[in-house]
Amino acid sequence: MIRYNLSCDNGHDFEGWFASSDDFDSQVERRLVACPTCGSHSVSKQLMAPSVSTARKKEGTRALVMDRAQKETIAKIRELVNSIRENAEDVGERFPEEARKIHYGEAEQRGLIGKASAEEAVALLEEGIEIAPLPVLPDDAN
Repeated sequence: MIRYNLSCDNGHDFEGWFASSDDFDSQVERRLVACPTCGSHSVSKQLMAPSVSTARKKEGTRALVMDRAQKETIAKIRELVNSIRENAEDVGERFPEEARKIHYGEAEQRGLIGKASAEEAVALLEEGIEIAPLPVLPDDAN
């Protein structure tokens, strides 16, 4: 996945994640990318420094200093994720196939969780199949 710094024609800055540069272009062309502040579909990429992976950077991504409010928020998110997991069928690697079956009426409507590559997820979204990633949360050990 690629993170782009974006801005709309009204000067609002935000970021978006895309499978590739072509994916960004395709979504903008189909008016799927909109400013979260004003809803404008006139969105463009901003200049960005390249992200270079280093051992120091990888170690730093694990650190998160949280205050009480952030810990409470993460606890609430964890509860929601657990509820989703408890009320969904885990189909593992078959997720894209099973999601399509449900979408096209070939299987009963039910909640699913499973695994999909970035390319598979983009393909599902392009077919109009509503999916969302489950967040990865920091460990409770902190």
